[in-house]
Parts: sequence; C-alpha cells; structure tokens
Amino acid sequence: MPTIKTAIDIAASPEMVWRVLTYFPDYPKWNPFVVSIHGSLAPGQRLKIRARRPQGREYDFSPLIVKVIPASELRWRNRRFVDGVFDRELAFLIVPNGIKGVRFIQREHFSGFLAPLIMRFISEKTLKTFNMMNLALKRAAETKR
Repeated sequence: MPTIKTAIDIAASPEMVWRVLTYFPDYPKWNPFVVSIHGSLAPGQRLKIRARRPQGREYDFSPLIVKVIPASELRWRNRRFVDGVFDRELAFLIVPNGIKGVRFIQREHFSGFLAPLIMRFISEKTLKTFNMMNLALKRAAETKR
C-alpha cells in the first residue's frame, strides 16, 4: 500500500497542537493547504473541506472521520469514484517527544487498483503540501504557547 509520511518536531504541548489542529475556524489564518473545514469532529461524521493545491487551484472533498483521540490522533478516510478504485486514509498523529514538545506526523495511505498509477502524479505535490502544513502548524502552535 503506497504511503506518504512527514514529521516535524513542535515545541508545544500535545493539547496545544491538538487545539490548533482541530479549531477549524482558524484554518484560513495559518494553514496554507486547507482553506476551510466544516463539520463535527466525531467518528462517523463527514467533514466538508476546501483545500488549495500548491499552484493555487482549490478543490473540495468530504472525508469520513474514522478516529478521534484528543491530543493524540485524528484520522479520516476519503474515497474517489467507488470503493476499491482510489481510496485514501489520512492520519494526524501527535506523539509526545520528551519535555520539549511533540512530534507531529502526517501520514496518508493510498489503496485501490488505481493507486499506483495516480501516485505517480500526486506523490511529489502531496509531500510538498504536507510539509507546508506541518511547518505552518508548528509556527501556529509554538506562537500560542
């Protein structure tokens, strides 16, 4: 199963990183990738997300939340077309990193019979947007301490 994974160390508490990550009204202020998120943060709920690609084009998607562990993990699943064609599961993990803060991990698994083909076109851009978002989250969480 193809996977894209990024990580960044953040000098803030798990609770602060969680607060920034899950307070959706502030996304336009700090997040260069996700323009807006609307919806309830609970397993089984769908979010309405507007994202911006690095070249500036915006697109919408509605993932299903599959896991919420406050100050630790947020996970959602998004399917394109029909099940088994091109599916994605994105996880945001907040891992305590000693007394200095946390390691924030953003990991996306891709599956479905078109995943290997589509990955050739999106891997580099996805990695770039993850890194941009990670750095922006770091700045926002460290500023709010």
